[in-house]
Amino acid sequence: MVSFSLALSLILCLIGIDTTSCCIFRCTAEGPWYDFSAYTECKPDPEPPLYNGGILQSENGEIPMAYDTTETGAHRPAFVLGNLTETTRYSFSCWVQIQGTDSALIRAVLATDDSKFRCVGTTTAQNGCWSFLKGGFILDASSKTSVLFLQNTTNEVDGIEILVASASLQPFSVEQWEMHQQDNIRTKRKRMVVIHVSDTQGNRVIGASVSVQQLAKDFPFGSAIASTIVGNLPYQAWFLERFNAAVFENELKWYTTEPQPGKLNYTLADEMLEFIRANKVVARGHNIFWENPSVTPSWVRNLTGDDLRSAAKSRIQSLMSRYKGEFVHWDVNNEMLHFDFYEQRLGPNASLEFFGTAQQADPLATMFMNEFNVLETCDDVNSTVDSYISRLRELKEAGAVLQGIGLEGHFFTKPNLPLMRAVLDKLATLDLPIWLTEVDINHIFDHQTQAIYLEEVLREGFSYPFVNGIMLWTALHPYGCYEMCLTDEDFHNLPSGDVVDRLLQEWETKETAGVTDDHGLYTFSGFLGEYKVSVSYANKSTETTFSLGRGDETKHLNVQL
Repeated sequence: MVSFSLALSLILCLIGIDTTSCCIFRCTAEGPWYDFSAYTECKPDPEPPLYNGGILQSENGEIPMAYDTTETGAHRPAFVLGNLTETTRYSFSCWVQIQGTDSALIRAVLATDDSKFRCVGTTTAQNGCWSFLKGGFILDASSKTSVLFLQNTTNEVDGIEILVASASLQPFSVEQWEMHQQDNIRTKRKRMVVIHVSDTQGNRVIGASVSVQQLAKDFPFGSAIASTIVGNLPYQAWFLERFNAAVFENELKWYTTEPQPGKLNYTLADEMLEFIRANKVVARGHNIFWENPSVTPSWVRNLTGDDLRSAAKSRIQSLMSRYKGEFVHWDVNNEMLHFDFYEQRLGPNASLEFFGTAQQADPLATMFMNEFNVLETCDDVNSTVDSYISRLRELKEAGAVLQGIGLEGHFFTKPNLPLMRAVLDKLATLDLPIWLTEVDINHIFDHQTQAIYLEEVLREGFSYPFVNGIMLWTALHPYGCYEMCLTDEDFHNLPSGDVVDRLLQEWETKETAGVTDDHGLYTFSGFLGEYKVSVSYANKSTETTFSLGRGDETKHLNVQL
């Protein structure tokens, strides 16, 4: 068996940190309530550490810092941690400042004794002020000795010094994490309702029979659909039994609606919209433009300058005039943190022009950014949470009416729930609607593992107070689905479909019934949505409906017999 000291030496040797300059902290599973605090502005002074530093706090109340010197001569802060467990979820945060350059992307990395390196979180640090880094991690296996360190990921910038303040690492047990989720659901997705029953003279009616039925859910939970749903009655029935929201997988994209210049074809989108409209399903518009050149129509790729600008303007006018008012959202310029086809050819203001023209064409729709690898990982330097926020602010400050945050959620590794929550914490400070727009789990995992990971992501998304809707990327084709299917071709649920059904049942108010108490009251707790109330007493009865929307106060409803 490898001794603790030997394991420590091995891991420190692995990443090149001097053992004499580091402190070891023993981890515990006890901790306070999760702190949703986050900051997106660079501040003159750091805020105090969350959780008073958590398990990074030493006995005298201070948070010791350790540094090693990299091959470039830069200083890298590091913490050595003992006995991290796979049954614990760890939330990490700190404030970062750099010296030696104006700005750099700083990544927090965890090295475990199995020689694995995990991104914990990132921040865009600056010289002269403090930036907030928030993230976290979950382990696949326990680690006796781990090192958490900060590194510069901006390759063209060498020799910088990283300063860290108010560092914190707080462990949460799985039970604590789930308790936090359930409390958020109870306070943000549900409300208490008191039904007051009286007669026409205003007298309380004691012992009246009351039944309550939820007619519709407030929270949009849906899936992508494809043209395969048109005329497919079993597919339609399966979809409508579950979902109240939809997004067209490919049928609104430019390469579908105008495969050749001037030859518009909206047939598939029109047929799908008829199905959506007939069944009162909310639909997102995806997408107007896509910065990825590989999915840009071939004839558009050959355009430049005024020809491209004219084609783009015609695209917006044609699409938006046809479907004005039909879609609640539009993903205006998809994945523009990763790709820049239009901005390379039309200039850096191309996205600004797209957002402005689209908003004028359909002013009641919410205009979204939409991006991958913001929520799923912090390894992608193109789509860190800070880069998303920076781009969004640039557009808004330039005058774009950008009202929504779209996070795709294509998970290709085990979901890192503490990182996911930390990213949402930062984005929530912008006070804009947040949607998970394309959630799935990569097909490299077997069906059972996909289901386990999907449930984790959906519970985290639904319980987060500022997530306004969730869309799954599970449109069904004869060949299967993009990455993950909920059902087979005969509409028998796969394990992921069972997870969705179970959660949808869990997140709805079951039909409830009872009698009014000595004060003529009937009380229940219900998920937000539309309700029907039936009341009867003696030979009198009545029915009424009401909406249960967001609010911190108890909802009171007066019913008169």
